[in-house]
Amino acid sequence: MRMQSVVALAMVLGLVMMSSSASAAITCGQVASSLSPCIPYATGSASSLPSGCCSGVRSLNSMARSSGDRQAACRCLKSLAGTIKKLNVGTVAGIPGKCGVSVPFPISMSTDCNKVS
Repeated sequence: MRMQSVVALAMVLGLVMMSSSASAAITCGQVASSLSPCIPYATGSASSLPSGCCSGVRSLNSMARSSGDRQAACRCLKSLAGTIKKLNVGTVAGIPGKCGVSVPFPISMSTDCNKVS
């Protein structure tokens, strides 16, 4: 299961990186690598947050400083989320708070990334 998620993440990562905005400094590769430790928890295969998850969330939050970065991260998150089987979006939305991080946009598949500032 974990290997399938990593393979799916890698495949989508390649597609998303090809379509990412040139103006944003943050890449989908950075988003994926920062958040990959969270996948077991987000899919229910781990009952508690893995040790690297919160450090990845904090790292991503510190990288996404500009509006362009946050919009790019939002688009990457939505694209990656669509490829991970058994992803619980409600669980995902709660991860930043569990890590003590405030995210400036709602974590939801319905978020309009173009409106993220």
